[in-house]
Amino acid sequence: MQFNGLSAFPITPTNAAGVVDIPALEKVLLRLKQAGVDSVGLLGSTGLYAYLSREQKQRAIEAAADCLGADIPLIASAGALRTDDACRLAEDAERAGARGILLAPVSYTPLREEEVFQHYAAVAQSSSLPVCIYNNPGTTHFTFTPALLTRLATLPQIRALKQPGQADLNQGDVAGLRSLFPAGFAVGYSGDWHAAGALLAGGDLWFSVMGGLLPRQALALTRAAQAGESEKVAELNQQLEPLWQLFQSLSSLRVMYAAADILGICQPVLPRPLLGLDSTERRKVEQVLLALPEVE
Repeated sequence: MQFNGLSAFPITPTNAAGVVDIPALEKVLLRLKQAGVDSVGLLGSTGLYAYLSREQKQRAIEAAADCLGADIPLIASAGALRTDDACRLAEDAERAGARGILLAPVSYTPLREEEVFQHYAAVAQSSSLPVCIYNNPGTTHFTFTPALLTRLATLPQIRALKQPGQADLNQGDVAGLRSLFPAGFAVGYSGDWHAAGALLAGGDLWFSVMGGLLPRQALALTRAAQAGESEKVAELNQQLEPLWQLFQSLSSLRVMYAAADILGICQPVLPRPLLGLDSTERRKVEQVLLALPEVE
């Protein structure tokens, strides 16, 4: 598969017992398929990979692969505390129809660089799928050094990086990061409020939380940035600024779960101890959604 463009990261609707609601998941995924996103990142942080059993993850991947078909590549998370569990998840994902693996260095005890390298090497060898490094220090509390990224890139199965965005990212920043990797290695960014700048600066793809539920708005921003239309990007980004503010103040996960209910797509249940937004917060989300262009 090719890691490029808009990779939409949807929620994974479940009931209170953590059982994936397959019809609801298919409703979410059909929005992405109809919009024509470049790939789907299933079971990311917004997709609750840390809260689902192995069985439920496999059910979700199988349903997603069937729903999306061959046209839209499916990237599935294999993040787990134990390396052997992560390897099994990667094997499951390949059998279920995924075409790429997203791998974060999940831990409880802080990991050393050699431990992370060996973890990635083992998972990369457990399937034939290309692997994307999931750099999410805010969640994993592990920071990839340039030396470690360079070493990981020597593993042929590792083909992409999901990097947290930052304010004022420029072409030099992206070029410097890209210089650590071989030709054809994809450098992508997360953090929706930084996406426009990252794409304009030369990032290959945007790993988008918003894109998992509002794909048309995310695609409009992505395509404008890919075309270098900086004025249009600025205009679209300004329209989305109220949503970015909610993501940062309430968490993008909670906002997207509330939004799915508000928009009538499905009624997902967050796993305890996570709690949904209160009535005041939901009204804020509803007001922002109503003000966005082309919300279905």
